[in-house]
Amino acid sequence: MSPLVCLVAFAAWALVLVTTLAAVRGFLVLAGRKRPTDFPAGVQHGGDAYWRLNRAHLNTVENLPIFGALVLAGVALHVSSPLFRTLPQVIVIARVVQSLVHLSSGKSIAINIRFAAFIVQVTSMFLLAVEILRTALH
Repeated sequence: MSPLVCLVAFAAWALVLVTTLAAVRGFLVLAGRKRPTDFPAGVQHGGDAYWRLNRAHLNTVENLPIFGALVLAGVALHVSSPLFRTLPQVIVIARVVQSLVHLSSGKSIAINIRFAAFIVQVTSMFLLAVEILRTALH
């Protein structure tokens, strides 16, 4: 996958999560189990699985601008190294793994796996930034 395709995949994953979140909220409101005002921002609400979905979505959205800036900068600067082509794939895979593990459980082992996937993403984004700067400055 090209870095731009990876960026689209990352954004698509964010859309999958927000659409799922909206569907759950919509169902709860339409079923009369919740009011539209029962979903305050920044305050834990709903059951454990619902809240993990909410957080998985927000975690994804928080990292999308950083990933997007890196990929777009690399493309604009005509970076084409193997590292630039590989790291975005690693980042997308780690993001999906982190989200799926987040959705699956709140147990310690899941939290550790989720954190490992997060570290892979952050490290890969840092390396991606270094690769873009290294290539652009030469």
